[in-house]
Amino acid sequence: MVATAQDAVPDDIGALRAALTAALARAEDEAARAALVEAELAVARAKASDDAALIAHQDLTIRKLQRALHGQSSERSARLHDQMELTFEELESTATEDEIAAEQAAARTTEVAPYVRKRPARQPFPEHLPRERVVEPAPTACHCCGGHRLRRLGEDITETLEVVPRQWKVIQHVREKFTCRDCEAISQAPAPFHATPRGWAGPGLLAMILFEKFGQHQPLNRQAERYAREGVPLSLSTLGDQVGAGAAVLMPLFRRLEAHVLAASRLHGDDTTVPVLAKGKTDTGRLWTYVRDDRPFGGADPPAVVFYYSRDRRGEHPAAHLAGWSGILQADAYGGYGDLYAAGRQPAPILEASCWAHSRRKVFELADIEAAARKKARGEKPNLVYPLAVEAVKRIDALFDIEREINGLSPAQRRAVRQERSVPLVTGLERWMIETRDKLSRGHDLTKAFNYMLRRWSSFTRFLDDGRICLSNNAAERALRGIALGRKSWLFCGSDRGGQRAAVLYSLIVSAKLNDVDPQAWLADILARIAAHPAQRIDDLLPWNWRSAKLRTNQRRPDHAAQ
Repeated sequence: MVATAQDAVPDDIGALRAALTAALARAEDEAARAALVEAELAVARAKASDDAALIAHQDLTIRKLQRALHGQSSERSARLHDQMELTFEELESTATEDEIAAEQAAARTTEVAPYVRKRPARQPFPEHLPRERVVEPAPTACHCCGGHRLRRLGEDITETLEVVPRQWKVIQHVREKFTCRDCEAISQAPAPFHATPRGWAGPGLLAMILFEKFGQHQPLNRQAERYAREGVPLSLSTLGDQVGAGAAVLMPLFRRLEAHVLAASRLHGDDTTVPVLAKGKTDTGRLWTYVRDDRPFGGADPPAVVFYYSRDRRGEHPAAHLAGWSGILQADAYGGYGDLYAAGRQPAPILEASCWAHSRRKVFELADIEAAARKKARGEKPNLVYPLAVEAVKRIDALFDIEREINGLSPAQRRAVRQERSVPLVTGLERWMIETRDKLSRGHDLTKAFNYMLRRWSSFTRFLDDGRICLSNNAAERALRGIALGRKSWLFCGSDRGGQRAAVLYSLIVSAKLNDVDPQAWLADILARIAAHPAQRIDDLLPWNWRSAKLRTNQRRPDHAAQ
């Protein structure tokens, strides 16, 4: 019996080993199948995410093309496009994340190929960026045979875009003193210019502070917190000193900008609210803007804008702003402009040109089907939608379609097209609005919207006889857009003087943007030069002249390098 048991042991071990081997094989098969399923799911998920991102991108592109071809389909289309862009950003990030997950899952199996998204060809990095050449260590032996007889055949370059964090530095201006052996007088170079008397901020730093506050809507307290985290503690009062000094130094440039704007024969005018801190409360001030932009009728003069601040919205303010000016003012139907249009005004009456986009907005609110549907879905009382309002919007949009075709032509060409194509549409619109209004009650919403236009019909139709006039006042509304965005960040102006400083800096920064000039680079350069710059040549520092000078300088540099 003992011998028999001993003979059976090896058989039991062999069976156990076989069973373990089979179990391991099954476990490996199950793991492989699990990895295969996981990889297939990851690839499918990556494909679905890629499709969603592609659909969102195509939808956004189609909406933008439709808006460019046919005009705004909604007064809120710009905001909806921004929301679509945010959605597209999230879908794009999700698709890339799923692609990486699919690649990692496919690496754990040999049966599933990794999923690679189709991306558009990447544009090369800008040529003006400096290139840092990093040569990777060359191989010392052949990867195939191990031989050492290697000869250089060429090279492949892989470019990586990188950023260097902001660096702070202190510049020491050393002014040596010399004494005269003849008269014992001491001679020394003058101290460097600072915007603040006995100041310390360089032009680059001062430009950054100003642009961050008025161009990027970053209040000084947030700037101070960020600078402190970077190891440069600057108090709020110190930064405030620099803003006041910068505004004072740039005032001559603002005056020249103001003179350029008020030399135009046609201006866009508008205003927006600005909260102003008061004792125990916040008052509502105003920022007024006047925009000179002759590009729609092919004008050669550069565009520019000036802002003014006031504590209220009384009509005396635009009367003071435009006291010595006469021409065509494109604005809304604000009653405070009434004195400007008076027949006996000196030096001459200002001609009113009303904004068709503003009047369209009043009608569109009564034709917005989407807004009514959204309110109904939220359980709110929807606005009434009138088919007659939809018809009015279509008739007005036909005028905007013509305007897009003639944008940039000369005044004579624009007038000729308007006389041929726009006059019949305007005449038909007037007749249709009168007939429709007479069928409605006096208190009807459409009656009010139609009366808004019909009572000012001469100012609405003035564009038909003058090719310089635009159909809308969008140029002024675009100039005010940054202020509307900034209100959510800086909340209010600290005082009336603060509002006046804001008007000066907004004028400079927005005018620079209108001329495709980097505001911060421009401010840094002129703050470094303005102290020694001749007063009679202050116009050279205006954004369009500064840009032209920079372009000429850049064009000459290759010639000097070749020499």
